[in-house]
Amino acid sequence: MDKYMEMVRIRFLMMLAYRTNYYTGILIYSINIGAYYFLWNAIYGGKETIEGLTAVQMTTYVAVGWMARAFYFNNIDREMAAEIKQGKVAIELIRPYSYLGMKTMQGLGEGIFRLFFFSVPGMVIVSLLFPIQLSANPSTWGLFALSITLSFLINTEINLLMGITTFFFYNNDGIIRAKRVLIDLFSGLLLPLSLFPIWAQDIMKYLPFQGISYIPSMIFTDGFSGNEMTQALLQQGIWAVVLWIPIQVLWIYAKKQLVIQGG
Repeated sequence: MDKYMEMVRIRFLMMLAYRTNYYTGILIYSINIGAYYFLWNAIYGGKETIEGLTAVQMTTYVAVGWMARAFYFNNIDREMAAEIKQGKVAIELIRPYSYLGMKTMQGLGEGIFRLFFFSVPGMVIVSLLFPIQLSANPSTWGLFALSITLSFLINTEINLLMGITTFFFYNNDGIIRAKRVLIDLFSGLLLPLSLFPIWAQDIMKYLPFQGISYIPSMIFTDGFSGNEMTQALLQQGIWAVVLWIPIQVLWIYAKKQLVIQGG
């Protein structure tokens, strides 16, 4: 386990060397949140609630969603694709650690950096600019922390799946870009899933995307009741386990594919 923790530390230090990019990222995210704030104010138009969410809850939902994204977001699918195309993955496979475990730990190191140098200061700045309602309930913060941890696992597993497909398609840049758009849309980052048509909500119940952004944001804004919160966290946990199965199956076939290609 020590070698994996070292990977987390190394990736954290690598991100720290380029931290200026994330200071500008805070500004960009704040502008995004501001744009959504004025948009939702116009949509509410004096209404107290929409689908059970007040205007302040909606602003908080948007802010939390974007700042949580800074934690769970990573580019390990693109990194895997580049390493596979360049043949570097062959060297990684003979090293004394799991390649998939190594990429996961790298993503975790990046996420921890973003959490402390992006999400936390970004949330402080945004709360000073917009009417954000931060919960005073410690249990809400604890459940939110658990939820975004599961969000990271689900998003990372999807990225691992996309990275593995490079073995079979070789150039999967289009698939990776499409995946990113689908996650932003169907995870509830751009629009709460409760505002989607009923038929769309019924479909998305069977997809893992809502476990990435919608569930943690709704937990933080107290948009779920006690039973709904338990079911939501359970759903996240189930998807975190279920997604690992196709990853392992595809990885077995992918390594055989690498041998066929000769590296």
